[in-house]
Amino acid sequence: MHESALQHLSAADPVLAALIARVGPCRLEVEQRWSPFQALVQAVAHQQLNGRAARTILGRVKALHPGRRFPGPEDLLATPEENLRGAGLSRAKIASVKDISAKCIAGAVPTTRQLRTLDDDAIIESLTALRGVGRWTVEMLLIFKLGRLDVLPVGDFGVRKGFALTYRRPDLPKPADLLEHGQRWRPYRSIAAWYLWRALDAPAADPTAAEPPADGVGEKARRRKGPRKR
Repeated sequence: MHESALQHLSAADPVLAALIARVGPCRLEVEQRWSPFQALVQAVAHQQLNGRAARTILGRVKALHPGRRFPGPEDLLATPEENLRGAGLSRAKIASVKDISAKCIAGAVPTTRQLRTLDDDAIIESLTALRGVGRWTVEMLLIFKLGRLDVLPVGDFGVRKGFALTYRRPDLPKPADLLEHGQRWRPYRSIAAWYLWRALDAPAADPTAAEPPADGVGEKARRRKGPRKR
């Protein structure tokens, strides 16, 4: 799976090629069954949380609606805020989920069929009009719902941390520097991002191996405080 992508990435970037060799075949899974609503709610729940914590919260939210594989917009819109707070969602995320629910019911959120006719930038422009939905949230939908292969979420902590580990940088790369480096990965930047995520738990590289060439990436990232669109 993704053999053409792996060949391209390995030829374009020897350091990434070594990571690919350590991790093995790409197992990026696209959730085509998800509606845009479910993909957005899932991504909102993951904002600024690790995957395990987000999955726990989502499990509690789904438990509020037994018998449903995933609650629909009407379900979440009707769920009392205190119940969602009890499941672990922050007030900001509840406001976002409620707005997404209302906009889906009103037909303001494109359907899967409509999304497939739009390019990435048009989808980002459309969906970031929703409350609490920023570029990162839409990028997760592009990768994991629509299966777009050339998305590089440069604001994602895991991608930046994986890059720092893989390229032996003492600090996280600035998003602009990661974006510049990632030009060599086109048109498979989503696959590169998947491997950078895997770098966080991949076997360590041989410490005696030659240092990768310097590329100007390694400036310390600024930490932002408070809730923000992702």
